[in-house]
Parts: sequence; structure tokens; C-alpha cells
Amino acid sequence: MFAHVASRPEPELDLGHAALLIAEPEYPGLDVAYYVSLLDKLGDEARRRCIDGNEVVRRIGRLLYDEVGFEGNETDYYDPRNSFINEVIDRRTGIPVTLAVVYMEIARRAGVAAQGVAFPGHFLVQVPVKGAAVHVDPFTGKALSTQELRQLLGRATGETKDPDAALLEPVPKRQILIRMLNNLRSIYTSRGDQDRLRRTVEQLSVLAPQDDGLRRDLQALGGTIHVPGKRSGRSVN
Repeated sequence: MFAHVASRPEPELDLGHAALLIAEPEYPGLDVAYYVSLLDKLGDEARRRCIDGNEVVRRIGRLLYDEVGFEGNETDYYDPRNSFINEVIDRRTGIPVTLAVVYMEIARRAGVAAQGVAFPGHFLVQVPVKGAAVHVDPFTGKALSTQELRQLLGRATGETKDPDAALLEPVPKRQILIRMLNNLRSIYTSRGDQDRLRRTVEQLSVLAPQDDGLRRDLQALGGTIHVPGKRSGRSVN
């Protein structure tokens, strides 16, 4: 199912659906439709509050973070559950990229064209407000000032300066999914969990089937690479 959804062209790619399907191997029988319905309900409420287009960031932030209770997981950042959208919704906590997906999906349902920004070390959400781009920290739901962006960049790179414009450009949905999976890949590598690592690299191969590095990793793991246009992949053993 993940391969079917994630292989679609960028304009047709449903980010929320694909992100939920990342969790399917870990949670067999996962009720994806149930979690989509929860996003729909929150999106409906956000749309009701943002109907006049004013104070969009504050209103979505208040709904998701102050009322529903979403927050960044600072106590166990490397818990793999932080990378599964179903767990993020259930537990109301996650890491920047998964909280960003929840934020973007709810904003989209509210008619707000929020996009992901692969900022160094800390994924952000870009929200259009009155012709300008506001950058939101999905860990807190708050808009970031220029000084706060400098501080974030400094923590990631050691250089406290104004970020280059390229660092604040939105990224394609496929790149967001890759970032989610690479977080899991790093966790499973550090834990020596070969089975979960293989599954994660197989999912990455759906998004980047021509990546030679993934092919080599799958060969070492005894995994299966996705072949576009076919119902199943082929072994790379």
C-alpha cells in the first residue's frame, strides 16, 4: 500500500496518507482511515476558526498546541514512535518533521497552504500570511522571529547568522517522507535492529528507486527494492 500511494507524482501525492502508511509494517492492520478522520475533524475545526484568514498561525497554534495538547517530545526524542503519525496523534507528541506533517495536513484542510521547510537540524512549517512567509516551529506551534531562526541555525551549524534564503525554501512532499524515514533509519541503525532497518530502507527505495546507496544497503540487508510500475519489488540478493 505504501508503494502505491508514495509512488504517485508530486501533485497527486497525499502526504498525510503516505506518512501514515510508513507505520503500517510496525502496526499491522493499522486503521489509516480512522486517523485520516481525526485529521479531518481537526481540519474542520481549524477551518471554522480561520474562516476570515486573519491570525492563522495563532489560531491553528492555539487549537493544536494549547487545546489539543500537541508538543515536541523533549524527554525521549529518539523514541521511534515519534516518527509514526498514528502515535504522534495518539500521544500528542513527536519530533519536528512529524508534528509538521500533522500541522500541514490540518492547515490544508482549513484552506491554508502550509508547506514543509527542511531547515538544518529542525524541520519547520512555512505558512503564507498576507503575502509573506511566516515560519512556524512545529515543536511549539509558534511563529519564529528572525533572531530565533538565527539561533536555530547556530545550534545546527555553529554559525549564528541570518539563514540563506535557500534554507527557508519549501521542499517537496516526497522529501518530507524521506526525512521521516531517514530518522527511523538512524534509530534502527544505532540499535542494531536489522529487521526494522530493512523495512525502512525498503520504504526509502520506493521514494528513491534509483539511489545506488539504497540499493547497496538493501543488498547487504537482504531486502527488496521497489520497481516502479510493478506491484512488487525484486530481491537484490
